[in-house]
This record gives sequence, structure tokens and C-alpha cells, in this order.
Amino acid sequence: MAPPPLLLLQDITLTLGGKPLLDGVGFSVSPGERVCLVGRNGCGKSTLLRIAAGEILPDSGTRFLQPGCTLRYLPQEPDLSGYETALDYVIGGLTDPSQEWRASVMLDALGMSPTDNPATLSGGEARRCALARVLAAEPDVLLLDEPTNHLDMPTIEWLEKELLSLRTAMVIISHDRRLLETLSRSVVWLDRGTTRRLDQGFERFETWREEVLEQEERDAHKLDRQIAREEDWMRYGVTARRKRNVRRVAELAALRTARKDAVRPQGTVNLTAQTASNSGKLVTVAEQACKSWGDRPIVRNLDLRLLRGDRMGVVGANGAGKTTLLRLLTGVDQPDSGTVTLGPSVAMVTLDQQRKALNPQQTLADTLTGGGGEMVQVGDEKRHVIGYMKDFLFRPEQARTPVGQLSGGERGRLMLACALARPSNLLVLDEPTNDLDLETLDLLQEMLASYDGTVLLVSHDRDFLDRVATSTLAATGGGDWTEYAGGYSDMLAQRHGLALDQREVAAGSPEPAVSSPAPAASTTKSGSRKLTYKDQLALDKLPGRIAEIEAKIVKLRTALEDPDLYSKDPKGFARQSEALDSAERDLTTAEELWLELETRREALQSD
Repeated sequence: MAPPPLLLLQDITLTLGGKPLLDGVGFSVSPGERVCLVGRNGCGKSTLLRIAAGEILPDSGTRFLQPGCTLRYLPQEPDLSGYETALDYVIGGLTDPSQEWRASVMLDALGMSPTDNPATLSGGEARRCALARVLAAEPDVLLLDEPTNHLDMPTIEWLEKELLSLRTAMVIISHDRRLLETLSRSVVWLDRGTTRRLDQGFERFETWREEVLEQEERDAHKLDRQIAREEDWMRYGVTARRKRNVRRVAELAALRTARKDAVRPQGTVNLTAQTASNSGKLVTVAEQACKSWGDRPIVRNLDLRLLRGDRMGVVGANGAGKTTLLRLLTGVDQPDSGTVTLGPSVAMVTLDQQRKALNPQQTLADTLTGGGGEMVQVGDEKRHVIGYMKDFLFRPEQARTPVGQLSGGERGRLMLACALARPSNLLVLDEPTNDLDLETLDLLQEMLASYDGTVLLVSHDRDFLDRVATSTLAATGGGDWTEYAGGYSDMLAQRHGLALDQREVAAGSPEPAVSSPAPAASTTKSGSRKLTYKDQLALDKLPGRIAEIEAKIVKLRTALEDPDLYSKDPKGFARQSEALDSAERDLTTAEELWLELETRREALQSD
């Protein structure tokens, strides 16, 4: 028999304006259960979580919390006002005074000082304080709304391990796919005012969601056929008794209403970047570039070439200097020494994480039009502001809504709408994924993958980096930055699984060497000025070996393209398929080894 739920919501309804935001929704959380709450921006996820936390009351429905059960809620924008120090704020969330030591432990684990003034904290620091407050209390139920927003990757990875170790029941709202896949055991999908539940982890959710939507389409098709039959009877059927006719007319109206509600359009963000003429092949070139703040080096002896079409992700702990690096590479700031040169014909569009370009008092329409008229300049054409708003899932009645009243996800979409309207061949995106829903992230990823220009991307979203980045530039301590081929997971593989360390980067210490029989990663410093004889011999022979494997793969693929091969020689088809798989694995191994040796050789030559 399943244990009784610690938290239960039933038949929750809430109406904002004329349309119900929540219409009979509900979910339950049992001891130790980890539930992720997903849905489109604006569907009411945060509102439902606030109802679960007891912060707001629904129009109707039941909220039940087991007597004696402790609950803690992490909002999207925590309020730290009224506390003199970070420690006071964290202690304020404890119910047992004897557990005050946990407040100091949690602050230390999250890289915060107990004496920090809450009024001067950055967004990421405030988020870490709020996390320390809810985790130190060790509640029975933990409600987390976008817990990874503004956190760096070392902190996200620490948080992931900490939450996995807890026996606390959790409900999590997050756009971080990797976090949801790791933590979740159930999924509650809030969609068009109702909830559906999947008692499996998030990795199964997207397949299940498509199955649900396909079933809705089939049901809608059946309704269409039934409506067509009733309409045919209305036009050509034999007139029966008046009461029967009235009943069938009412039934037809009910069928039309059911069809309208069956698959209400969810809408899709239309993300299309306006592309300017091509830039030169070299977009930006840094040569021995250095930048410091006081005695602390932010960038030291950076040599980098960003080519047209590259999509480079920039990662590192908070305070490592990611934003400063972007400003250097885009010519906004000048290096203390060395040079940074922008290529010719660069047309740059920037999306900053603080969203400072948005005026909270200005209306949504005026933000898009620049305050002039009702038309938006999108590339070379003018579009009506209402039509352009709809591309980003804004309703016409929101045109006069002040920006300050928009949700975090809506402000994120507004920033994208402003940025993508301007022609560019270099997109500079500083934390673009904050507050965006999973569907919008998918579309943003597809847009960046098809974008003809160059992308510089700072993000803490590991899955998004894996999907988008062609190379990753990582802070490795003391102002050093190292470029790796591929996304975040590729970077970890080249570092032999060594993740970024917040304390190491913050202290400015060099990256520790990796003890491994394989060739060391490019970030490992060595006393030798050249590769060993064995490594140099392997590096010399690998290009020829790679060419041989590629020729073999082409030959095998050509043979397998014969449509009659399987029918004529099934065993031969199987042998050649296995040989192709083996050759592709050999090619991957050889390329990774060559990359590792080549980056190490370049690092040793630059020492």
C-alpha cells in the first residue's frame, strides 16, 4: 500500500482576468518522491507552486499538507530584504535553533560568506543564499522554482549531488534538462489549464507528450466526423418532432464546443534571426590578450581565433570573468596588453543576461517599436507589432502591458524578439536560456544551428551547450582560458571527467594535472617543452591512419548502399555493417587521440 501523500492539491482553479489559468488541476507528493513540474511559459507553473507553498489562495479547490510536515519554497526571485547578513537570512528559515550550524555549513558549501550584506548581492549570490536557507532547514517537502537560474556550472553540479543525497520530497520547476533527467522520478505536465501525470523520469516525458498530443489529434478527428454527420442531418434529415430537433441542435453545439476545447492551439515561437551580409572569415582574433581587475588577472595571454560560422560556448564559475571575456572579444573593452581585432563587416547583436536594455515602465509594444508607431523593423521589412508579438507567443491584449509586469520567461522572449529583429552576422548571447521553457529552448537551439553567422554563447545549461556549441572555452584558473572541441560533455571527456571547480577558479590557482596513463589534457602544465618521442611518433602517424579509416568507411558505405545486397547476401550485409560500426568507432578514437596530442603540443609550445 502506497504511503499517504505529504502534500496534496485537488481541483485547483484560478482565474486571472477572463480566462482560467488553472482549471481543476492537482498533484500529490509522497515521502521521498521527486516530481518535476513542466509546461510552457505563462501556463501557471510558478502560480501553482505558490499555491502549493500556501503563498496564494486559489479560487476553489483543496490544498492539504500533512500535520507536522515542514515545507520550504524557493521562489524565482528570492527576497532577502530585512536581514543584515546572509547568515541571518539563512537562520531565519530554520525551525530548530539547535541546527544553526547547518546555516554556516550550507553557506560555506555554496561559496558564500556569513557576513555578506544581502542588499549588495548579485543575482547568483542571492540565489545561492536562498538555496542555503531552504536546504539548511532539511524540510519534509521542498518546492524549487528554477533553482539553477544565475548559478554557475560548479554550483549546479554541487546542487545536483546534494539534492540526490536528500530523502526530502521535491517538486522542481526547471528548464535544465540535465538536472531534470538526473533528479526526477515523476513528471506533472501543466498544459492548457489542466495537469497530466507521468510516473516515470523526465527522459521519457517528451516521447510521452508526443503520444498524448497524437491521441488528442485522433480524438479531434473523430469529433470532426461526428460533427459533419450531425450537420448533414441538420441540412438534409427528415424533420422529426420539434423537441427531438431542439435536442439534436443542442448536441451539435456541444460537439462544436468540445472540438474547440479538444486541441486548443498552444502556439509556437517563431525564432528567425535576421542575417546581415557575411563577415570576413576571421570574426575576432586575440593575440596575447590580457585583462585584470586590480591585482587579479581575468584574462591572461589569450590566443584565440573565432572563425565565421563558429558557435563557441564560454563556461566557468561565477566571477571567472565570462562577461568580461565577451566584452574583450567583441571590442567593447580594450585589453591591458596584447591585441583583440574584430574582423571586417561584423554586424553584432547582443543579448545580455541582466536584460538592462528593457525599461520596466515601457510597454511591450513600445519596446519592440522603439516608441514610434505600430510597426516593427524586422530586417529589411516592416511588420505590425501585434503580428510580430504573436510570433513570440504574446497575446494582442499584452501590447500595452508594462515590461515590469511580465514574467521572467516573457521578458526572455521579449529580449529575443528585440535581438532577432536586427540583422546580424555575430550573435553574442549571455545566459539566453534563463527562464525560457523547454519548447522555446528547442526552437532557439534549432535557430542557432541553422544561423549562417557566428555565435558567442555564455550558458550554464549543460544540455543546451552540448546541442549548440561547436567548441567550448573554459576558465581554468588564474586568468587562463582553454578551448576544447565540442560541447560541455566533450570538454569533460577531454579533461578526463574533471569538472570545473568553483574554488579553484575563484582562487586563481592553476588547474590540477590529471593522473592518467593517457596523454594529458591541454590544460596540464608540464616541465617539458616538447612531447615524448612516443607521443610525437603517434601524432605524426595519426593523420595517415585517420585518412585510411575514412577511406575504408566510404568504401563500406558505398557497398551498403546497394539495395539488393541484403536479399542477395544477408550474412555479407551483416559483416559489412559490423565492419562499418567498428571503423566509425576507430575513427572517433583516432580523432580524439589526435586532438588531445595536438592541443597538448600547442600548449607546451606556448609555455
